[in-house]
Amino acid sequence: MRLTLKSPFPFKARVAPPQEPPCRWCCAISNKTTKPARAPVKWERLLDGWGEDRRTLPPTRLSQRWMDYHGIKNWEGLLDPLDDDLRGEIIRYGSFVQAAYQSFDFDPSSPTYAACRYAKSTMLERSGVHGSGYDVTKNLHATSSIPLPRWIERMPRWMQVQSSWIGYVAVCNDKKEISRLGRRDIVIALRGTATCLEWLENLRATLTHCKGVNPAVPSDEPMVETGVLSLYTSGTIMRPSLQHLLREEVLRLLRLYRDEPLSLTITGHSLGASLAILAAYDIKTTIKHSPHLSVISFGGPRVGNRSFRHHLEQQGTKILRIVNSDDLITKVPGFFVEDHDGVVGEENARVAHLTDWIQKRVKDSRLVYANIGHELRLSSRDSLKLNSINVATCHDLQTYLDLVNGFVSSTCPFRAGARMMLKKTTTVPSIK
Repeated sequence: MRLTLKSPFPFKARVAPPQEPPCRWCCAISNKTTKPARAPVKWERLLDGWGEDRRTLPPTRLSQRWMDYHGIKNWEGLLDPLDDDLRGEIIRYGSFVQAAYQSFDFDPSSPTYAACRYAKSTMLERSGVHGSGYDVTKNLHATSSIPLPRWIERMPRWMQVQSSWIGYVAVCNDKKEISRLGRRDIVIALRGTATCLEWLENLRATLTHCKGVNPAVPSDEPMVETGVLSLYTSGTIMRPSLQHLLREEVLRLLRLYRDEPLSLTITGHSLGASLAILAAYDIKTTIKHSPHLSVISFGGPRVGNRSFRHHLEQQGTKILRIVNSDDLITKVPGFFVEDHDGVVGEENARVAHLTDWIQKRVKDSRLVYANIGHELRLSSRDSLKLNSINVATCHDLQTYLDLVNGFVSSTCPFRAGARMMLKKTTTVPSIK
C-alpha cells in the first residue's frame, strides 16, 4: 500500500444472539414470567455498570463487530437502546480525553504551565489510564494566531502563552488488546479549552473558507469556524502547527503499520471535539488510502456549514457526537442552523418561510452553521446522580461519561431509574 500526500490543504468469541431491548425489562415489569430462569440474567445485565475489566468480554465479540461500533453503518440500531459494547468503547475513548486533561499543567504559577506534566512513556499510566495497551507516540500543541500587543509583556505569563499542549497520539501495541479490538488502533485525543488565548479564539465564531477545495458551485464552498481553524493551522518557527504535527505523525504510523488492519479514532471534548472534526477532514483530504476513520466527540460545539458536512460525508468520515441536551456549549455558535434536510432554522426560530433575499443575507453573515454527524443525545435532567443542573456541570467531561454509563434508551433513560423501579416491584422468582 502506497501512502502519499495530496496537494497542500491549509487546515485542513462468538457473536452473541440478538438481545431484546433493555426498556422492555425496566419499563414494563410484571409479576409473572414464563421463563423465570432467565430473568435474573436480564436484570443483572441491565443494572450492573460497565465492568472495569474490559478483558472479561468474549474475546472475539468486539473484534468481529468493531467496524459497526465505529460507524460503518452509521451506528444503526446501536444507539437506542445503547449497545453495551458500544457503551464500553465510548467510555474507553473518553478515558483517553480524560488523560489529556490530567496530563495538562493548569497551574498559572508553574514554570511548565500549559505544557504536559508527564513523559510520553508514562503519560497514560500516571494520568489514570491503566493497562490500556496503548503507547503515546506524539505530543500535540495548538497555537493561536491572535496578535499580542507589546504591553502584554508586562502581564502575567499565563496571558502570554500562544502555544499550549493540547493532546497526543497513541498506538495500541499490546498483542492481547489488538486481538480483542480486532485491529491495531491509532487514537488521537484532544482536550478542551484551557488557556486565555484559546478562550479568545472561541469568540471568533464567524465562518471562514476552507481553501484548497474546489466545489462545483462557488457559493457551496465548505466553511468552518474561524477560531478553531486558527488553532488548527497556526504555528511558529519553534512550534509547528497542530495540522503539521498530525499529518506528519499519522503518515508515519500508516507507513509503519501498512501491512496490518488499522483504524484511526479521533476523540475530544469541547474545543477538542471541534478540532477532532477538522483533523478528520484534513487527514481524509490529504492522505491517500487512509484507514477507517471515526470521530467520537463529547460536548462539542458546532464547527462548520452544510457544505463542510457534505464533504465529510462524501469522504466516508464517521462522526458520533455525544450530546447533553442541557449543555449550552453544544448549541453554539451560530444564530441559525442548517438541518440535514437543508432547511435553515434554530430551535423555535425557523426561517424557512422568509424570502430568498433575507435568507441570503442570513447566510452572508457567516453565522449559519450545520449539525454534523450522528448524535447520542443524553440529558442531565434524567440522571439521578447529578444534584444540580448548571452550565459547568452539564459541560464537564465526567458528566458525559456518567451519562453514557447510565443511559439505557430514550424511553427508559437511566439504569438508576431501573433500580428504583425494581425496588418497588415484587421480587423476581428464584430458580429452584
